[in-house]
Amino acid sequence: MDHTINLAIQVLPLHKDQQEAYAIIDEAIACINRSGLKYLVCPFETVIEGPYDQVMKLVDEIQDTCRTAGASSILINMKLHRSFEKDMAIDDKIGKYK
Repeated sequence: MDHTINLAIQVLPLHKDQQEAYAIIDEAIACINRSGLKYLVCPFETVIEGPYDQVMKLVDEIQDTCRTAGASSILINMKLHRSFEKDMAIDDKIGKYK
């Protein structure tokens, strides 16, 4: 069974000044928003929640979006939380802090 996963993703455009890098990151976040998947923007990364296949497809789309936005090289850090027995939910992890 394909359960909901959580993926934390940090996109770091390389060889860009801060303003250019932030503009590329903003485009990456807009791509995540367009996906329709649940997500949470944090100071260092964005956490995405959804079915594994959709989230992994989105990772490819984020890379394409960054390239289109002017990135010639990006570094992506990811953390994946996947259970083969149950869904993973952002709210289960941080809901008590809201």
